[in-house]
Amino acid sequence: MDRKIQRAKEILKAESDAILNIPLDDNLEKAVEAILTCRGKIVTSGMGKAGIIAQKLSSTLSSTGTPSFFLHPGEAQHGDLGMLSPDDVIIAFSHSGKTREILEMVALANRLFDHRLRIIAVTSHPENDLKKVSDIILNIGDVKEVCPLNLAPTTSTTTMLALSDALSILVMEEKGFTREEFFKRHHGGYLGQLKNK
Repeated sequence: MDRKIQRAKEILKAESDAILNIPLDDNLEKAVEAILTCRGKIVTSGMGKAGIIAQKLSSTLSSTGTPSFFLHPGEAQHGDLGMLSPDDVIIAFSHSGKTREILEMVALANRLFDHRLRIIAVTSHPENDLKKVSDIILNIGDVKEVCPLNLAPTTSTTTMLALSDALSILVMEEKGFTREEFFKRHHGGYLGQLKNK
């Protein structure tokens, strides 16, 4: 077998194993309940590659019946904190749980109103500052990046994405979100064409 194909299989196995080893616990149920009972919007946030996963979660939630938007933690410090409302829930993504911009955004958001906003953390490292300021912790596990340097976000973002998808689908199922409701929100592309089939 070609060496590159073998190496690709090793990478895919490492990432799939990491997904299967996500340490699920009752925090997942708490996160689903927090989203279902949220009277505002679900606000996702993250920097860098984790931010891209946060954007994907927000998009999936919005298209399946749960209003959501992405708040860039850098832009939050330049006026975009004003997008928040008192009843919002924030889902903050940070593998290390030490990302300065995320920690600052959470701290500033909690000074915006006369009460703390509910914070759900999607993170990994056992001891980190994001866990300390969060109400619910979704742990992606002790992941090792498949990057040969163990630096570029790869396995960590894969597990974040998979866990986000699971969270979205659980919420969708709890709401009884229907095919008809989906097509009210999704008119374009191939999926939009399926409406009439």
